[in-house]
Formats: sequence, structure tokens, C-alpha cells
Amino acid sequence: MADLRFDGRVAVITGGGRGLGRQYALLLAARGAKVVVNDPGVNLSGTGTDAGPAEDVVAEIKAAGGDAVACTASVATPAGGQAIIESALDNYGRIDVLIHNAGNVRRGSLKDMTFDDFDAVLDVHLRGAFHVVRSAFPHMCRAGYGRIVLTSSIGGLYGNHGVANYAAAKAGIIGLSNVAALEGAAEGVTCNVIVPGAVTRMAEGLDTSAYPPMGPELVAPAVGWLAHESCSVTGEIFVAIAGRVARAVIAETPGVYRPSWTVEGIAEEIDAIRDASSPVIFPVVPSGHSDHIGYSFAMSQQGAHHG
Repeated sequence: MADLRFDGRVAVITGGGRGLGRQYALLLAARGAKVVVNDPGVNLSGTGTDAGPAEDVVAEIKAAGGDAVACTASVATPAGGQAIIESALDNYGRIDVLIHNAGNVRRGSLKDMTFDDFDAVLDVHLRGAFHVVRSAFPHMCRAGYGRIVLTSSIGGLYGNHGVANYAAAKAGIIGLSNVAALEGAAEGVTCNVIVPGAVTRMAEGLDTSAYPPMGPELVAPAVGWLAHESCSVTGEIFVAIAGRVARAVIAETPGVYRPSWTVEGIAEEIDAIRDASSPVIFPVVPSGHSDHIGYSFAMSQQGAHHG
């Protein structure tokens, strides 16, 4: 297979100054993309600013013969999101790829988490995703081309202790991605979700001594493909951790139809209702929402017919 390159493409990467984002920026730049490296250089909790991380990545890209600019605006505000996208338009005249990778962490149990800490994490992960997608999406649709990759998390899929804010934000990103995929489908714009697992700054405080190799370089190729013009899927979720690349899906059990239910009836049928041995999957694009409703209606009509 010929190398999958990004010559002539312009990519915006939020949180591009360190960790996973840095790896994405270096990979796309090495394959010909012009890259906007967005990173305000905040600490893990999302405070403080430092232009150094973004500027260092830009310098690294330029030293290797690539083309990049730094942007230190924050995704956490609508104005910041707009400034990030405008950085691509002002410097390169277009935007082809958007990878939203920026993140922060504020841990706390549900018993103790402050409202400020909940909002601060949603502002960067979820509202931040909307701020940059909302700014980039019309430009991509007008151009008839775009590749959007949003970052969820194992915590968004399955939750984890002490991170209700992070888990809620990362789950919300899946819903946002699905809508972008649906609305972009007729306009050449794809949107997918990456669920990365890598030992980066975000793993601070965790004991990773028994982990297998799981650096950002094991995640970046999956993101690179999702960001490439040859990407053939949209509205999907991909997992990349420790060398494993997989697709995650939202699945339903076939379910049980009754013309009427009681609380006791649910209790009696709960095992059949929960039986996931033959899962049903409705792909987001072209019509997962309608397919879900149609499946349920068909079961109802079939039950009525047989009744």
C-alpha cells in the first residue's frame, strides 16, 4: 500500500503540545500536513498558561522540514474555540482535519466533587469539543470535505471511581460525534471517536509499573487513519491501547415484546430482557436513530399480528 499522506491538508490539533496530541501533530506533519498545534500549556487541573509546549512542538516540526504554527487559545470558551479554527484559516486558508484532544483532570468522589470542578472538566472536554467543532464544521461543509476526530475515554464508556466529571464529558462526546457524523454525511465530512489508552501526563499518580508498552505512538496511527481522506467510516468509536486497536459499539439486546407490562411482568422477564447473547447494533450513519425506532415498532406490529 502507498503511504497515506496529508500533502495540502491543514490539521488542527487541540492539546497538541504534549502527550497524545504532540504525537498526532508530529505524525501528520511528517506526512505532509500543515498543523496548527493548539495548547495553552495549562497544568493538569486546567490552570496556568505556558506557550512553551505548543511552540516546542512547532519547532520540532519545522526542524524536520514540516510546516506548523502554535495557537495558545483555550478550547474552554466559545471565543477560544473560534480563535483556534481561525488560526488555521488565517495561516493556511482552510481546515481539513480537526482532532480534539485537549483535556484536564480534577478528581473527586461523587460525595465530594465541587460544582466548579465538574464544570471545569466539562468546559475543556465536552464544551471544548463543541466550541471547535461548531467553528470548523461550516467551513468543512462548504468545502465538501472534513475529517473530525473527537477523544472519548474508557472512563466515558465504562466510568471509573472519582471522575464523574471526566466520565460524563467523555460520554457526551460520543453523542456530539454521532450528530456531526450524521449532519456531515452528505457533505463529505466524517466524524469518529478515538478512545485512547496511553501513559502520558494524565496518568500522573497511577502505578503504571506493571503496564505493557503503551506510549502515544501506539495510538497515533489509528487517529492518523481516521483523519485521512481514505477513512471509510463515520459515526464510529475506535479503541487504541497498548497495541490493541478495536471498534467499540453501542449494542442492545433483542428485548421482549408484550402488549402491556406490569412491574411484576418486568421482574419475571428480566433475564430475557437482559439476554445479550444476540446483540442488536444500529450503525449511527445513515439512520441508526430511525432504525432503532423501526426495530421496536416492527416487534410491536409483529406481536400484535401474532396476537
